[in-house]
Amino acid sequence: MLATILASLDDDKAEDVTTIPLAGKSEMADHMVIASGRSSRQVASIAEKLADRLKSDHGVVVRTEGKEHGDWVLIDTGDVIVHLFRPEVREFYQLEKMWQNTAGSPPKPV
Repeated sequence: MLATILASLDDDKAEDVTTIPLAGKSEMADHMVIASGRSSRQVASIAEKLADRLKSDHGVVVRTEGKEHGDWVLIDTGDVIVHLFRPEVREFYQLEKMWQNTAGSPPKPV
């Protein structure tokens, strides 16, 4: 599923895609993916296309929050948590730094 997510983000021109391994470090998921879109509209579009691809390719209906605003969209696939941000919002929350300290290793740029 992670490969499908990363391919979808690449196809839709997501920027600064980062993966954070969580397996054995968090019970919520095995991976976290953080990416940016250039605008609220692009962030919402990336999220919608990703949800559609996961449903068609894996039969997974994902839970999505924040798509109506497009500043920060959370997509929960079960095994992978995806955060899509506008760049300013991503910079403000700095999830990579927060998880770098708790996950035990630095995030991996893709």
